[in-house]
Amino acid sequence: MVIFDEHQKIRVLIVDDSAFMRRAISAILDSDSEIQVIGTAKNGVEALEKAHELKPDVITMDLNMPVMDGIECLERIRASLKIPVIMLSSYTKEGAAATMQALSKGATDFIAKPENIFDMKKADLKREIIDKVKVARYSKFQDSIKREEKIVKIRRRIYRDAPRNLVAIGTSTGGPKALQEIIPLISPKTEAAFMLVQHMPAGFTKSLAERLDAMSAIKVKEAEHDELLKCAHAYIAPGGYHMLVKETDKDVYKIKLTKTPLIEGHRPSVDVMLESVSKIDIDNIVAVIMTGMGKDGSNGIRELKKRRNAHIIAQDEDTCVVFGMPRMAIATGLVDKVVPLGQIADEIMKTVGVHR
Repeated sequence: MVIFDEHQKIRVLIVDDSAFMRRAISAILDSDSEIQVIGTAKNGVEALEKAHELKPDVITMDLNMPVMDGIECLERIRASLKIPVIMLSSYTKEGAAATMQALSKGATDFIAKPENIFDMKKADLKREIIDKVKVARYSKFQDSIKREEKIVKIRRRIYRDAPRNLVAIGTSTGGPKALQEIIPLISPKTEAAFMLVQHMPAGFTKSLAERLDAMSAIKVKEAEHDELLKCAHAYIAPGGYHMLVKETDKDVYKIKLTKTPLIEGHRPSVDVMLESVSKIDIDNIVAVIMTGMGKDGSNGIRELKKRRNAHIIAQDEDTCVVFGMPRMAIATGLVDKVVPLGQIADEIMKTVGVHR
């Protein structure tokens, strides 16, 4: 549960073309003493008018709406107002892809709509909506660098199948956008494999992988059970599964996906990934703890340092959307480097090197 010691209520504007959803989200948010719903809108045009008029602290925005959809409305809000926006998305493949687009255009976070609208009454979903609004309000809301996304047209070559180095990255709130500042900068000649845990529900991690793959010179994919780790490949843990690595033979490393219980409310868990990484025999290990709420990853880096001399990197506070995970990692006293987001890729490459 997220608790903030603030006297002023968080003022929220709800944007959704469904009257049922507007009422349901309003009821959920108004049930918390720290939040006040100050208005609703049924499409993007109405949302823009009310955003300028009411100046809310947070906006929740449906992706699919008539007149003006959520993506266009998000872009216009980003261009004129400094208000964090949380997107509401469906579990469909199209919804997941649109969510990744929204996150890349500056949405602070997203909430997956249940397939059954009456599941809006479930306690865990209510808590998720309330917590994400609070995190959005008190997170750092930064202007993104205006740049067109370019598809990297580089022939992908794998210089050796078995990696000498393994880079394990863990992130949560703000992660999808932050990863776009790291993975596309990794050389296709790297002698490392990459394992990524991003806290996301099932169905969304595949779209994240596809988006990063289109932007990157290395291969990015959603991880599959029993597949081999390869150099210049990045494997994203599927939503709903823990991702581990096992050494099945000398220099042969396989991904294992499990549905074992949630750890601190997460599956996938950064801790589970890092603890498995600590047990394999490989030349170098780099662990990166990035923007996100909570402490996932802190126990994992303890295991890494206990069993082997891994290089631990944490994202700095100024470039995090939420400084929770890196803060807790740094508090262990085991982090080797604290660097801004824009320097993480360089720090990784400096540590693992590339094939010349």
